[in-house]
Amino acid sequence: MSRNLDEIDLKILTEIQADGRITNVELAKRVGISPPPCLRRVRALEEEGYIHGYRGLLDARKLGFDVTVFAAVHLSSQAEADLRAFEEFVRAEPLVRECWMLSGEVDFILKCVAPDMATFQDFVTHLTAAPHVRNVRTSLVLHNSKYEAAVPLDVKGRR
Repeated sequence: MSRNLDEIDLKILTEIQADGRITNVELAKRVGISPPPCLRRVRALEEEGYIHGYRGLLDARKLGFDVTVFAAVHLSSQAEADLRAFEEFVRAEPLVRECWMLSGEVDFILKCVAPDMATFQDFVTHLTAAPHVRNVRTSLVLHNSKYEAAVPLDVKGRR
């Protein structure tokens, strides 16, 4: 963290995570301060990067994306330029929803969605042909047992 967040800042972040559409007046009421300083705090949290943005969480399956797959990607080279080139490649791929660089045997793990297996298989063919990709292992998601987009602010500092 770039600065110490006080109890009110943490309350603001908790409320915004729970409801990104909350009004400033309601937010101020919930955290126990008046609206003007609440708005100043929210703006400061945004400017300092604690809040990256506000967006709706959509149901991929209801929108026709029935297939979710994790792809473990191993590159043939871990040179910085090759890692960055792979990241650029992945950023341009709309089926890739998340990309994480890892330590260990796997270089990247990708979370992908697709409307069907044929579309995903076409993507895998494209992915395996990308420069420096040695191999790709995929795991089809059967169901999601937990999805929580929020940061667990109540856990911070428990240790």
